[in-house]
Amino acid sequence: MSALVQVKEMSKSFHDNEVLSEISLSIEKGEFVSILGESGCGKSTLLNVIGGFEAPTSGHVLMDQVPIEKPTRRAIMLFQHYGLLPWRTVKKNVEFALEPTISSATERTKRANEYIQLVGLEGSANQFPAELSGGMQQRVAIARALAIQPELILMDEPFAALDTFNRYYLQDELLRIQQQEQTTVALVTHDIDEAVYLSDRIIIMDRNPGRIKKTIAITLPRPRDRSHGDFHYFRKLIFDTFHFGRNELDSDYHI
Repeated sequence: MSALVQVKEMSKSFHDNEVLSEISLSIEKGEFVSILGESGCGKSTLLNVIGGFEAPTSGHVLMDQVPIEKPTRRAIMLFQHYGLLPWRTVKKNVEFALEPTISSATERTKRANEYIQLVGLEGSANQFPAELSGGMQQRVAIARALAIQPELILMDEPFAALDTFNRYYLQDELLRIQQQEQTTVALVTHDIDEAVYLSDRIIIMDRNPGRIKKTIAITLPRPRDRSHGDFHYFRKLIFDTFHFGRNELDSDYHI
């Protein structure tokens, strides 16, 4: 793999408040990376800087060695609030994302139908968002993002508002789609189980100001079993990280 995103000694301040300090990381092409940490550690700000929605105060953020200076369609952001247009059907919501780049209505419909089918909503293509469950609405948002065919999907706690069963189902769906499409994903979460279940690597952040505390490679085979002892080993390793002294948090952990 080669690095799609590189963050080099990046800091971010709002007025006199330093939110992120000396962040350095890379995200490889096709990798699933989770950014894990407590509330207020700057996870969402880091995602916004990577997406070009915020400019770093210092340091560099690169995609394929080119500085990220503004949002582009190469990197798409997904939030827990789905952002669907309530007056458009599922199909028309997905097509909406394609209007700036695909002039042919026939081609837009063909692409939209392909990704609606990919997320298993072909039977709901003509329904409106209000007629769908929260989990189904999130699948529409995923289809809309994938239809653009971005290189990087940035996800800011996209499943936080869902019940446990829908969250587990969508985690499995996300992995299936990500592996099929070979999309790179960076996920912000504060859920340790979610991070272990989904990730190739987990970047653990500290706060005041936000900085990288530790990086852990999750080498468990997929599909992963949440009840397996190896899964709980990583859960405990991450949980304990938040309670260890700083001297023990300086190097990446690989197993």
